[in-house]
Amino acid sequence: MLVNMRPTAKSAPQTQLNKTKLTKTGYDFGFLLTLILLLAIGLLMVFSSSYPYAYYYFNDGLYFIKKQLIWAVLGIGAMIFTANFDYRKLKKLAFPILAVSFLLLALVLLVGTNVNGAKRWLGIGGLSFQPSEVAKLGLIIYFAASLSQIKEKITDFKELMRYLIVMVLFMGLLLLEPHFSICVILGLTLVIMLLVAGARIRHFAYLALPVAFAGALFILKEPYRLKRWTTFLDPAADALGAGWQILQSLYAIGSGGLFGVGFGNSRQKFLYVSEPQNDFIFSIVCEELGLIGALAILVLFAVFFWRGIKIAVHAPDTFSCLLVTGIISLVGVQTILNIAVVTSSIPTTGIPLPFFSAGGSSLFFLLAAMGVVLNVSKFKKQSI
Repeated sequence: MLVNMRPTAKSAPQTQLNKTKLTKTGYDFGFLLTLILLLAIGLLMVFSSSYPYAYYYFNDGLYFIKKQLIWAVLGIGAMIFTANFDYRKLKKLAFPILAVSFLLLALVLLVGTNVNGAKRWLGIGGLSFQPSEVAKLGLIIYFAASLSQIKEKITDFKELMRYLIVMVLFMGLLLLEPHFSICVILGLTLVIMLLVAGARIRHFAYLALPVAFAGALFILKEPYRLKRWTTFLDPAADALGAGWQILQSLYAIGSGGLFGVGFGNSRQKFLYVSEPQNDFIFSIVCEELGLIGALAILVLFAVFFWRGIKIAVHAPDTFSCLLVTGIISLVGVQTILNIAVVTSSIPTTGIPLPFFSAGGSSLFFLLAAMGVVLNVSKFKKQSI
C-alpha cells in the first residue's frame, strides 16, 4: 500500500520549527566582569612590581604604570569597537588579515628594532609593537574561517597538512626573530583549534617525533637555549648567573607565605627579580598577596576560561565557535606556561602573563581579542 508522504496543509508549518535565526542579546556578564577584575588587578600589580625598577632605571617610579594605563585605555577602546563590529565580517577578511600578518613578520626582520639580539619590534612614529601579536590573531581568524568551510574534511591527513604548512611558514619567520616562546604558544593554540574542528589525534601522534627532534636541534643550536635546560635541572648550580632569575622568583613565592607580605611590600622586586613587572610578575603577586591571593587570581582565570568555553560551546555558528576557542586557548596556554616558568616547572623562557605583565601592544591586542569574544557572546540562535 502506497503512503502519501507529501505534507498536508496542517503539517507544513511544522517544518518551520527546524529553522533558526540569529538574535542579539546582552554580552556575557560573567565573562565581562571577570575580564574587568583581571585587568584591574593586573594594573595594580604592574604599579606595585615596577616602581623600584622604574625609579632606578628611569628616575620615575610611575614609568611603567603610566604606559600601561595608556595602552589599557586604548585597548578598552579597541575592545569596545570589536565588541560591536559584526564578527561575521572577519570571516571575509580572514585571508587579508593573514597576509598582512605575514608581511609584518617579514618586515620586522628587515627593519625591526634590535633588542638584546632579537628583532621583534616595529616602530611607527613614537609607538612600537610586536608583529607577532598581530600574527597570533591573524592565524586564529584564518584557521577559524577556513576550518568552518571545510568542516569534516579536516579528518583527512592531506587536508590537515595544508594548515600545518601555514603554521610552519609563520613559525619559520618567528624563529628568525628569534621568538621561540611565541612559536610554542601559537603552535599549541592552533593544534587545539584543529582538534576541536575534528582533526584526528593519531595524525598529530605521527608528527610528534619529528617535531620533538626539530625542537631538540633548535635548542642545541644555540648555547643559551641549552643553558636554560641545564639551569632548569639545577638552578642552584649557577646561583649568581643563569640560575639567579628563577631562584629569586622561588624566594619571592616562598616568602609570601599564606597571606603575603602586603600589597607594595615585596622585597624581591628591589632589583632581585629582574624586570619583575614583566614575565615574572606572578612571583611578586605570590610574595605580596600570598597563597590566598594567588589562588584567588587563579580562580578568576579559571572562571574566565569557563565562561569563554561556554561562549564557544553556545556560539551561533562553526566560525564563531572556533574563533572563540582559539582566543580563549591562546590566553589559557599563555597563562599556564607563564606560571609554569615562574614556579620552575618548565625551563625559563619569555612568556608574559595575560592582563598582568607590562607590555603595551600585547595588552592592546589582547583586549581587542576580548571584544571579539564579547561580540560572539551576544548572538544566540533562536528557533522560528
